[in-house]
Amino acid sequence: MASSVTTPPRSGLFRDGFDLGRLLLEGRAFFALIAIIVVFSFLSPYYFSVSNFLIMSSHVAIYGILAIGMLLVILNGGIDLSVGSTLGLAGVVAGFLMQGVTLNALGVVLYPPIWVVVLLVCALGAFVGLINGILIARFKVPAFVATLGVMYVARGFALLMTNGLTYNNLGGKAELGNTGFDWLGFNRLAGIPIGVVVLVVLALIGSLVLNRSAFGRWLYSTGGNERAAELSGVPVKKVQVAVYMLSGICAAIAGLILSSQLTSAGPTAGTSYELTAIAAVVIGGAALTGGRGNIRGTLLGAFVIGFLSDGLVIIGISSYWQTVFTGAVIVLAVLLNAVQYRRRVKKTTETDGPSASLQSTGKGETANATHGKIAS
Repeated sequence: MASSVTTPPRSGLFRDGFDLGRLLLEGRAFFALIAIIVVFSFLSPYYFSVSNFLIMSSHVAIYGILAIGMLLVILNGGIDLSVGSTLGLAGVVAGFLMQGVTLNALGVVLYPPIWVVVLLVCALGAFVGLINGILIARFKVPAFVATLGVMYVARGFALLMTNGLTYNNLGGKAELGNTGFDWLGFNRLAGIPIGVVVLVVLALIGSLVLNRSAFGRWLYSTGGNERAAELSGVPVKKVQVAVYMLSGICAAIAGLILSSQLTSAGPTAGTSYELTAIAAVVIGGAALTGGRGNIRGTLLGAFVIGFLSDGLVIIGISSYWQTVFTGAVIVLAVLLNAVQYRRRVKKTTETDGPSASLQSTGKGETANATHGKIAS
């Protein structure tokens, strides 16, 4: 008996149909960035220039590096509220090492070279992330609660180390062999700030890891359905610990760059930066429920926030209004994310219809039968 297959009609001028609303929704971060550039270029003659774009990009680099680490955590279905405090603690530790480490027993003061300072600070960020990962993966503490507690602990250690003061003049001295810390914040490579270069390198590495490695596949599958990933043989707990460690390392790198740009390290640096990182990830189209998102969208989200904030400063808007605008952008991004994924689920349901439910039921019964055979 011959069966006929009904093909849904295609709409639009293109083969798969053209949906303007879908295009604007999925490319909202890019279109928002273009709109910001156009509006502020019209409002200020100083905004649209290569030198200003490079300066703003160096500011965005801090947000972007934090957001890359945050994206990995959110893809896993978690959240990391400790990145801002980790950034501040990393800067304070770098400042402490640059001031010299006194060994009272030997009566000497050690001035570690810059590469040692960078390695130690990155190790510190990984350690903070390890604590988060162990609390969440091993002890099943909710990510919000665990990272909130670590956020306060890290900020408290930063305040204790400095007694609430700031380490200034981190340029070092040539005779002590600890110069070069300001290289991260002020030097340029082919005219591009070093912070932006670091951001690009981390973004490329992150894209390769997410798209071309087994870890990337594990991360997406864990964020999409943790139980199914675990049954498929994915090392779920190791992936959870790894993403929080990577987030901590990104926060430490951002702390190094920020301290270098300011040539000082204060215990309150990075306050509320965790919210900015989350906002960049959400604006870039990632789902807070996990399993969906990419590096490209996250970087666009970071540039949207950075270019918007700097544009408001250039035209003389109060910093209080900047907070209002940033909050409004976050709320709008979350609403658009909800609309985007609701439309996707609805479209899938309408396209598949009742037959998809029957097919999925059949697959579920087959899987259950197979699981029973394996168990017996």
